[in-house]
Amino acid sequence: MATATAEGSLISAWAAVSPWGLSSTEFSSGLKDARPAGTPVDPERWTVPQDEVCLVPEFDVRKSLGRKGTRSMDRVTGLAVTALGQLVGGETRLPGVGPDTGLALGTSTGSAQSIMDFTRDSLVGEKPFFVDPARFPNTVMNCAAGQSAIWHELKGPNTTIAGGRATGLLALQYAVRLQRAGRANTVLCGAVEEFSAARAWLEWHSNGRESTGAPLGEGAAVWLMESEETARSNGRTGLARVEGLEFGFAGEPGDIQGVLAECVRNLYERSGTRAEDLWAVATSQLPGPDGDAEQAALRDVLGTHRPHVLPCSELIGDTYAASAAFQVTVMLAHAQEHPEGAGRTALVTSVEQDGVVAAALFRLLGEESR
Repeated sequence: MATATAEGSLISAWAAVSPWGLSSTEFSSGLKDARPAGTPVDPERWTVPQDEVCLVPEFDVRKSLGRKGTRSMDRVTGLAVTALGQLVGGETRLPGVGPDTGLALGTSTGSAQSIMDFTRDSLVGEKPFFVDPARFPNTVMNCAAGQSAIWHELKGPNTTIAGGRATGLLALQYAVRLQRAGRANTVLCGAVEEFSAARAWLEWHSNGRESTGAPLGEGAAVWLMESEETARSNGRTGLARVEGLEFGFAGEPGDIQGVLAECVRNLYERSGTRAEDLWAVATSQLPGPDGDAEQAALRDVLGTHRPHVLPCSELIGDTYAASAAFQVTVMLAHAQEHPEGAGRTALVTSVEQDGVVAAALFRLLGEESR
């Protein structure tokens, strides 16, 4: 069991590129309307075993970011650069985001499609060059984080985090540690996942050629992390305070319920908050035994208390490495639409069949509590 305290760490802004659209406004609108984003697979574009996917609509790297500097940029990097661009702004830079700003970006393998394409070219390409060397950086896991920092002129600590469905919470933990260690007062944090034929076939094989429930989705969700003092100096009051994070490992599928329940109890004990104060919860929403264990763990801790249950993967699909990041962003967007949650807490939980279990507790900030 691992714990991260997060005293004074605020999330002050967020941005998302999602199957609901290229903007945060479209994300909020899709969530408010509870609009499923799944669409039938276009067989002329994708040769995949799935019938339905959740794609970022009309996303094209060169159309979204321009032709300069994007010739060899892959989809996952383009999604990350686009989302971070929304957050930090263009010519009018978000106050407080400067060259010393850090970046903690979550991913899975980076781009499975880029890795497979480059490997294939090395086997079938014509001599004497075989491969396009400009595409080699796309095969490295930290490509999206590195290219994002270059694109947005961020020269602070730059880190790539990979940890399955809990990746977004692991990136959040890393951002908190950077702040507490004095390495960066301001950190951009979040996660990204792409849809590709390579990912679709890998998912199909890894799940025994059976559907896991939600269609595969993609997108990027990012947040601005800063201390309360830094936020005040830049005229911001924050959207949510990070009360704490807990991580565990379930060695057997049957251990998920107990491990997650212990994580949540530890969060409440160490943060000095009460389960009865919980206003909203965003879970992994996995089908089958793992999802059932997640719900059972929450019932063990919350008893008869029933907070708002926030939808995520059931609407925008299985975004895997970005799933926990989208759960956090759903929580932030929902809180902005419902100010009655101000001053109360929200919980984000993550589980998966590989055994990684995580939970994060947030204090929602409104006019009364800011």
